[in-house]
Amino acid sequence: MFLIVKARGIVKGIGQGELLISPEPISFLGGVDPHSGVIIEKGHPLCGQGIAGRVLVFSHGKGSTVGSYILYALKKNGRSPAAIINEEAEPIVAVGAIMAGIPMVDHPEVPLYRLKNGTFTTVRGDEGEIQYEGELERE
Repeated sequence: MFLIVKARGIVKGIGQGELLISPEPISFLGGVDPHSGVIIEKGHPLCGQGIAGRVLVFSHGKGSTVGSYILYALKKNGRSPAAIINEEAEPIVAVGAIMAGIPMVDHPEVPLYRLKNGTFTTVRGDEGEIQYEGELERE
């Protein structure tokens, strides 16, 4: 199944990869290693998972404004997500995505909990759309 999900474009560009869905917000400062791209926040459900080259899905960011620079460092180190989908973009993540040139959307017309981990997805920030190549989770 191929599905186009409308969203609000935050950062222009196209990013694609497998979805990595976090059931909790992400803090980039202290929560993600900028050299490896691995989530290191103790107790986080995705601790130990790599975000590099994946479409990272999470409700919103949390933590310090320095988190924006961690996203930028991830991009410079070749370990950034291919794209970001948020329920609600907030300044820390949006500014980091802008600085790093990581395509980003928020407010998708399909709730995040209906997306499936590992599904190949393309994010088009310019058009504010998500091209989702799989079945949605049931409500």
